[in-house]
Order: sequence, then C-alpha cells, then structure tokens
Amino acid sequence: MTQTQMIIEHLKSGNALTPIEALQKFGCFRLAARISDLKQLGHEIETKSIKFENGKSVAQYSLKAKQ
Repeated sequence: MTQTQMIIEHLKSGNALTPIEALQKFGCFRLAARISDLKQLGHEIETKSIKFENGKSVAQYSLKAKQ
C-alpha cells in the first residue's frame, strides 16, 4: 500500500493527521504533497492550524464532514 493510500484510509476512519503523525505512522516526510495528491483525486480535505503554547503551529488534515 502506498503512503497516499494509507493516509486516505486513516482519514476515512475519522482520524485527523499532522505532519509529525504522518512521519511516525507512515514514514511520510511530505504530508502536504500527499494531501495535494488526494485533493487532485477529488477528496475533500480540510486544513486546520493547530497552535502550540510556544507560538508555533502545525497543519492538521481531516476529511470534510458530509452534509
């Protein structure tokens, strides 16, 4: 299974994903590129910025909720 396939399965399971988690779980160093690939395939993925107490932030990706 490719990284892209593992990532979309993770997101379809209702989980969100940050770049650090993608590296730990899937060995993926370029999560933003994989997310871009998934968006080009038609998946609706939203990006949320998670801020830490030290002022730094990281992107968190999840599938958009179906309405």
